Formats: sequence, C-alpha cells, structure tokens
Amino acid sequence: MKIRDILKEETPHISFEVFPPKTDDAYESVMDATEKIAALHPSYMSVTYGAGGGTSKNTVRIASHIKKDFGVTSLAHLTCVSSTKEEVHQVIEKLKEQGIENILALRGDIPKDGEFPLPNHYTYASELIEDIKKQGDFCIGAACYPEGHIEAEHKKEDILHLKHKVDCGVDFLTTQMFFDNNIMYNFLYRIREKGITVPVLPGIMPVTNARQVKRILGMSGTNLPERFRAILDRFGDDPRAMQQAGIAYATDQIIDLIANGINHIHIYSMNKPEVARAIMNNLSDIVKQ
Repeated sequence: MKIRDILKEETPHISFEVFPPKTDDAYESVMDATEKIAALHPSYMSVTYGAGGGTSKNTVRIASHIKKDFGVTSLAHLTCVSSTKEEVHQVIEKLKEQGIENILALRGDIPKDGEFPLPNHYTYASELIEDIKKQGDFCIGAACYPEGHIEAEHKKEDILHLKHKVDCGVDFLTTQMFFDNNIMYNFLYRIREKGITVPVLPGIMPVTNARQVKRILGMSGTNLPERFRAILDRFGDDPRAMQQAGIAYATDQIIDLIANGINHIHIYSMNKPEVARAIMNNLSDIVKQ
C-alpha cells in the first residue's frame, strides 16, 4: 500500500522507524525487535539507510520482511550523498523487485573528509526525487526541518528549498525530531503560506536515556524546552525513571498533536519494542489499531 493513501484517512495513525544492524551478527536481534514493533500494527514502518556502509545492504531486505512476512506497509529510506547514481539506481531496482512502493528520499550528511559533490553523484535530494519518479510508480517521502536545516542560513531560504523539493515529486514530508509542539505548528503555518500542501508527519523521538540528548544536539541543534531540560536534570541519572519520563513526554506531545488535528505521527523508536509498546498502550483509546 502506498503511504499517500494511508495519509488520506482522517483517523489517528502511528508509524515507527527501525534501523538495520551495523554488523551482520546483530541482524537476528534487529529482526526480532522489528517483528515485535510490527505486532503493534502501526500504519507503516520505515527502515533507515546507511550510505555505503554495512547497514545499507539490509535496508531492502528488512523492508521486504516487514511487508511480506509481518503484513505491515514498509517505507525504505534511500540516502544518495555517498553513492554514485548507478549505485542508487540499482537500489531502486531492488526495491521495485521486492514490491516496495514507498521511498524516503534523502541527501544525507555531507562527508566531513572528502570532496562534495563527486562526479556522477547527487548534490541535492531534489535530484534523487526526480530520478525515483522516472524509475517507477513510487510514493515518495522527504525530510523537513521545523527549526530550519542546520546548513541553511535563514528559515525563509530553507522553506524555498523545501518547496522546490516538494515540487519535484514529493507525496509527503516527515519532520526532524522536535520537543516543542509550538515549533511544529508555526512551521506548518509558514510552509502552507508558501504553497507547500502535502501531508507533513511530525517526527517524535522518545528520549529514554540522557546520552541520546548529546547525539541529538550534535546532529541537529534541536531546541530543548525548559520543561524537557527539567526532566533530564531530575531523571537523567536514573535509567528506569528516565525511560518512563521520556515515554510520558513523547506521549504528551503526540496527544497534543492529535488534539490539534494532526492525525499521522511518526515515531523514531530506535529498535526498542518496549518503548513502542508503552506509547501504543498510552494511546490505546486514541489510536485505534
């Protein structure tokens, strides 16, 4: 099933993200976690893509398992920055062969050491989106940044780039994680004003240990509200309490979003079925599966 059809439904839906193992010997444990998350009956599951590394080879494999073996719609990430156009085309063909209908098209992080762009490589996600459109009838998702892309000097510039990307053939957008819903509401107002009308799924990250915060800030510079900082200060040194508080905070974000008319939420579940399950239990009478 194409995700754009799921997004037409007005009832609340939850989707989850999983990531492939970094080493082959961890594959079975990742698949076990994936199966447990699939058993929660999300509207779809996305599988991340590690360009050029050990994780990328399993993206298609896991996405296929999710669809064929677990009966859940799957979304395969496709990152292009570290791959030649020929290599990307090969991955697209593999997705087509496995019946994967949904692709999240991403440029990816520019390598810190090395030239960019290289010959016969993509420079922007918009170029990848145009190529995917040419190669098959895929539903195409893309990323967006409510607080502005870390490389953009101004939010207005970032929204103009986003509009161009959407116009190249994007069916829906998924946001980078955020911890203040007002940022999301303001972002929606600004992009709708600029003519970006495709569905936008909020990306919610349940922070279940304090170490995650350092990685989050290092990757994105996401704003941490005082309420969230207070949770970290109070519970950050107690793993069980921090997990419970992080799940509660994410649940509160999701309930507020749904109450304000945003019915489709994507959760960065970090291969943790116990976290995914706890959130779904908290939403049992809000999100009907």
